[in-house]
Amino acid sequence: MNVLENLEPKKVFSFFEEMTKIPHGSGNEKEISNYLVNFAKKRNLEVIQDSSLNVIIKKNATSDYESVPPVIIQGHMDMVCEKNKDVSHDFENDALKLQVQEDYIYASGTTLGADNGIAVAFGLALLDSNDIPHPALEILVTTGEETGMYGAIGLDPKHLNGKVLLNIDSEEEGVFLVSCAGGATNYVNIKNQWEENENTALKLEIKGLKGGHSGMEIIKQRGNANKIIGRLLLAISKEINVNIAHISGGAKNNAIPRESEVVLTTKSTNIEKIKTIANNMLEIFKMELKVEDPDIQLEITETKSQKHLTCEVTNKIISFLNLMPNGVQTMSKDIEGLVESSLNLGVIDFNEEEVTFISAVRSSVKSLKLEILEKIEVLAKLINAEVITDSSYPEWQFEQNSKIRELCVKTYKEINGKEPKIDAIHAGLECGLLKEKMHDVDMISFGPNLYDVHTPQEHMSISSVKRVWEFIKKLLENTK
Repeated sequence: MNVLENLEPKKVFSFFEEMTKIPHGSGNEKEISNYLVNFAKKRNLEVIQDSSLNVIIKKNATSDYESVPPVIIQGHMDMVCEKNKDVSHDFENDALKLQVQEDYIYASGTTLGADNGIAVAFGLALLDSNDIPHPALEILVTTGEETGMYGAIGLDPKHLNGKVLLNIDSEEEGVFLVSCAGGATNYVNIKNQWEENENTALKLEIKGLKGGHSGMEIIKQRGNANKIIGRLLLAISKEINVNIAHISGGAKNNAIPRESEVVLTTKSTNIEKIKTIANNMLEIFKMELKVEDPDIQLEITETKSQKHLTCEVTNKIISFLNLMPNGVQTMSKDIEGLVESSLNLGVIDFNEEEVTFISAVRSSVKSLKLEILEKIEVLAKLINAEVITDSSYPEWQFEQNSKIRELCVKTYKEINGKEPKIDAIHAGLECGLLKEKMHDVDMISFGPNLYDVHTPQEHMSISSVKRVWEFIKKLLENTK
C-alpha cells in the first residue's frame, strides 16, 4: 500500500510518491531522468532527453486550444539530500520513507524532495490527463538545480517552442515570484601540512541547529554551525596552544549548516580548560540564538589522532572562519523586507591534501555579487589560499509588462476572491538562466506551501497542493 494513495489529487500524489522511490539527489539523476523518458514513451508522447539528462515531454493542445501558443511547465528533478545524524538512510539507493501528519507530508528523518518533485508531479499529472483543457504543453524537467543549475546551463532552447513558462519551484501559495537573485558557488582551498602528534585529542561538535535554505531562511539569522565552530576555535586558541587534526561541517553549500565538528590536539593538562572555555562559549551562543536557534548543543569527547596540522595551517583555518563574511550583506532599497545580497558558508570539506570552504553567494544586483566574491578573494590571498568561483548564474529581472502575470492574478482572484502577492525572492530560480536563453518567453514562478526545505524537517501541505492543482488547471483553461 502506498502512503499517499488516498490523498487528493490522486494522480499528483501518486506520481510524487513514485518519484520518492527513486533516488534522485543532485548528481544522481540518471534513473529519475530515464523514468521520465519511459513515462512519455508509454503514453506515446514526444520526449527529448539531452546530454545533461534534462527531459522535455510534449503534449498536443486539446480541442479549441490549438491556436494558443504552447506553455512550458518547468521544474527540476534533483533534490537536496540531508538527513539527521541518527538516521540510517542511503540516498544513493534507498527510497524515501513517507509519512502523513495531519495536513502535511514528511519523510522520516530526511529531506522530502518536495523541492522540486511536486512540480514534476504536477507536470506528469497534466500529461496523463484526458479531461483537462489546455494549449500545447512542454514539460521541462532539469537536472542539477540544487548544486549549480547545471541542467539549465546545458539546455538547448531550440527544443522548446513555448512563449509562456510556468516555473513551479516556489514555496508559498498565493505568492507569485517575478524576480530572483543571481548567484555563484565559491571555493577556498587551504593546503594541509601535517606533523606527528604526541598529544591528547579532543573532538568538539556543534549540533542541534535548524539550518534551512540559504536563500529563503538567511534573513532569519539562524546559527551557521561552521561560523560558530570558527568562533569556538578562536576563543580556545587565544588561551591555549592547539592544533587542528580534522574539521568538517555542513553538507550542501545552499543549506545553512546545522552541524560542524573539529578535532583538536593539545597537552593533556589543557583538556579541562578547553572544556571550560567551550562550555562558556556555548552559553554565549545560546544567548545570541535564543530566538532562532534555542536548541544549539555542544558535544565534547576525547579521541585519538596520530597527526595534526601545523600551527601555520591551523591559524589560517581559524583566521579564515572568523574573517569570512556570512549571512545577509545588503537589504533591497526597492522592495521592503527583501534581502538583496548574502552569502552562506555552507560546507567545510576536509581531506588529506586540503581543507575546502564552500559558500553560496547570492545577489539581485550583479555588481554586489561580484563585490562579495572579490572580498573573499582578497581574504584568501591574505592567507595564501586558492580561490575558485563556479556555477555562476544570472539574476531574473522584473518585467514591467507581463501577460502571464496579469493572467495569474486574474485567475487567482477568480478562484480565491482575493489578490495574490507579487514578489521577488532572494534565492536562485532557473528563470534567470532560462530567460537569458529565451528572451521572448514570459515567465512566472509559483508553488504550494513547503516548509523547512533543504532540512530533514521538510514538509508539504496536502491541502495547498490541491488548491495549486486547481489553480494550474484553471490557468491553462484561461489561456484561450
